[in-house]
Amino acid sequence: MRKKVRERAIRWLPPFLWAIVIFALSSIEQIATSRVFVWDFFIKKFAHVSEYAVLFGLIYRATHGNWISAYVLTIIYAATDEYHQSFVPGRTATFLDLGIDFSGANIAAYCLWKLNQIRSKKPKK
Repeated sequence: MRKKVRERAIRWLPPFLWAIVIFALSSIEQIATSRVFVWDFFIKKFAHVSEYAVLFGLIYRATHGNWISAYVLTIIYAATDEYHQSFVPGRTATFLDLGIDFSGANIAAYCLWKLNQIRSKKPKK
């Protein structure tokens, strides 16, 4: 019993810590990453995609490859993070950002799916 609890805690520690990183980053007041609006926009949106691609991958691993659980938990966290941002000075909560977060999850899911296909085609020794 103790071993199961320990294994579960070890599996869920990385997504939990990554969620804390996302929360900390979204708690920072709005800052410009570039003086050029287009670059600023793309850098911030790429950050959203990257953050949630990683989160999806970590949750996918923690759920032993359960796609639906990974999607649901990632999107729930993204929605709560957007809500959290609505209280941070200079930040806003938008459905566009939520969609971009979901895109990150989709990119990670596609990469994991392709990786699983490649692994299953390798001959076993």
